[in-house]
Amino acid sequence: MKFADLKIGVRLALLAVFFLLTLLAVGLTGWRALGDMNTRNAAGFAEAGGLMRAVDGARSAQVDFKIQVQEWKNILLRGRDPAQRDKYTRAFTASGAATAAKLTELKGTLGTLGMETTAVDEALRLHGELGKRYLDALGRFDGADPAGAQQVDALVRGMDRGATEHIDAIVDTIRKDAASRVAAVAARNDEVYRNSVTTLLVLLVATVAIGALIVLMLVRGITRPLSHALGIARDVAAGDLRTDVQSTRGDEIGDLLRALGTMSGNLSRIVAQVRSGTQSIAVASAEIAAGNADLSARTEAQAGALEETAASMSELTGTVRQNRDNADAAAGLAGKATDVSARSSATVAEVVRTMGRIDGTSAQIADIIGVIDSIAFQTNILALNAAVEAARAGEQGRGFAVVASEVRSLAQRSSVAAKEIRELITASVSEVAAGRALVDRAGSTMREVLDSVQQVAAVVQQISLASGEQQQGIEQVDEAIAHIDSTTQQNAALVEQAAAAAESLRHQARQLDESVAVFKLRGA
Repeated sequence: MKFADLKIGVRLALLAVFFLLTLLAVGLTGWRALGDMNTRNAAGFAEAGGLMRAVDGARSAQVDFKIQVQEWKNILLRGRDPAQRDKYTRAFTASGAATAAKLTELKGTLGTLGMETTAVDEALRLHGELGKRYLDALGRFDGADPAGAQQVDALVRGMDRGATEHIDAIVDTIRKDAASRVAAVAARNDEVYRNSVTTLLVLLVATVAIGALIVLMLVRGITRPLSHALGIARDVAAGDLRTDVQSTRGDEIGDLLRALGTMSGNLSRIVAQVRSGTQSIAVASAEIAAGNADLSARTEAQAGALEETAASMSELTGTVRQNRDNADAAAGLAGKATDVSARSSATVAEVVRTMGRIDGTSAQIADIIGVIDSIAFQTNILALNAAVEAARAGEQGRGFAVVASEVRSLAQRSSVAAKEIRELITASVSEVAAGRALVDRAGSTMREVLDSVQQVAAVVQQISLASGEQQQGIEQVDEAIAHIDSTTQQNAALVEQAAAAAESLRHQARQLDESVAVFKLRGA
């Protein structure tokens, strides 16, 4: 795969990776250089520290040796007093021991640093011999002799000069060696710094040069095809669709060029279809305009016919409304007749019930008369028995016989009256039965009349309802015709609007044809 076929994002990512790796290399180089410098500085500082300790040790030994010599002089000056002599003698011995210890320590320090220790060994030897000579001379010191101090001093005069000079030489040598070693460490560090800076500068220059080259290649690989794509877009914007766009690139710009080619092809087909469509629209709009003119004339004629129909329906509605009013009046009269028939039927029914009650009462009276007749018969029998008993009683029962005779006479009259009343009741019951039969026939007739009147009322009510429904239907038809008339008027307005829209459509089709004429197509 060629570099130009890589996606722009991949190329930018590779560029970023290159700069990151370069930055990492520079950082690692700097880090290594700093680590080396730090190691060298640590070693140099450790060595410098050892040298400083050596210098300090040498100076300390030098100071202790001078203190020892001074303590020797103090012995000579103040040694006539035994206490002072012992004091300064101990101080002299202590200073000597400190000097020897410091020189021994200095020898170890120099050995650690890898420096020559011969001078220190010589200083230790001279210092040891000097101490013995000092102590030997001190054995000859007589504190009671005023001149003893001078005599002893004469014995050791100038004896410390060699050791002093040797120790001073050691101090100077160590100081110079330390200074030279510190200078060497500084020189090495400076060399490392210069090498590190040079390496970093070389890496930076190489990174900038290679990065600039890569950026230049990347920019050229992006801007050139983008300029080509921009030219194609400008041609399309100008209406030139004749450019044949082809690209074999595999990146986003190749996709863009192929998309521009697809867009140009699709736009060419759309423009061709629009041109063909505008011609068809122009023809269709003209036909629509002619059809709308014919439809407008027919709609006006239909509107006139609907107006005449609406007038006829209004007259029919008035007639039906009058028929309904008459049917309502007839229904009212039939209702009243029904009410009268119902009341008459109720009256007849009440008469029938009254005749029934009279018939029942007559039967009860006949029963009561039968009871009275039975009582009269029993009373007559009792009166006979009483007359028989009175006859048996003779004279004593005459009065009772008279009473019994009267009672019998009353019982016979009661029996005769009961028979007469029974005959009258029987005749009355026969008349009541005949009247009840007549009343029953009258009630049946009244029911037949009531049924007929109710049927007439129902028929009149149905006629009234039918007239009302007919009126509602005609009114609905009237409203529908009015709605049709309104709709016809609206259709006429819509036809006019459609005619105007068809004219506008034809005008817009002409403008659209003029607009797409800007585009230039291949093969056109």
